[in-house]
Amino acid sequence: MLGLVAAALIVINIYTDWLQPLRERVTGLVSPFYWITDTPDRVGNWAGEQLRSREELLEENSRLKRQVLLLEQRSQLLASVKAENTQLKELMNSADSVDERVLVAQIIGVSPDPLEHVLVIDKGRDDGVGLGTPIMDASGLLGQVIEAGDSSSRVLLITDASHAIPVQVLRNSVRAVAEGTGDLYRLKLRHLANTSDIREGDLLLSSGLGGRFPAGYPVGEVISVRRDPGHAFAEAEVQPRGRMNRSRFVLAVIEERDTAQGNDRERDLGSE
Repeated sequence: MLGLVAAALIVINIYTDWLQPLRERVTGLVSPFYWITDTPDRVGNWAGEQLRSREELLEENSRLKRQVLLLEQRSQLLASVKAENTQLKELMNSADSVDERVLVAQIIGVSPDPLEHVLVIDKGRDDGVGLGTPIMDASGLLGQVIEAGDSSSRVLLITDASHAIPVQVLRNSVRAVAEGTGDLYRLKLRHLANTSDIREGDLLLSSGLGGRFPAGYPVGEVISVRRDPGHAFAEAEVQPRGRMNRSRFVLAVIEERDTAQGNDRERDLGSE
């Protein structure tokens, strides 16, 4: 029995060795069919990976866009804060050169009437602001308070067509009156004699005449002078030094005597 088993094993090994090359050939011939039949699965896997990759890219792109938008918003807020800090520093530096007591106020409103140059600030009688209180920024005079409430006030700008302010030339102290024209970027000098020594580039300061504005505050710079021999007066245009439509914070120049006078004016108006 053991002999028969051994013989069978020998025969199987012989046939196995003999069929090995054939088996290898058959395997080589069949391999392409396996590859072809497996193509749909491989294509499906590839398409799934591509779809997942596309969805991941779209999601990442959307996330990056949101991050960019948030960063832009933060950048704008930082720029706004930086601009406010710069403006406040300029105001503080300007306040150091003012002898009277000054109060930092914020502009909270602008008149909707294009023919009226009026601002609203967040300071009023409770803060010492009264009628006639001069308002300025870091560059120059802006205007004066025409209505003072308890916690807010209305300010008439020097560029308003109804406003006029006595000025003098820094270079030679020649006096004149600067009137508003209704243009935020232009004043004009009224009743200026043809012989007046005023030229382009002259800096105009408040003269203090009239008692409304303190003397020595920058008002504007002469940008043109026209003299016509046939007219008695020359025409001069002035560019305001104050940033009429660009300031957010302003200075209210307060004096104790002005506050008392303002209260007296209010009582007089109330009695009328």
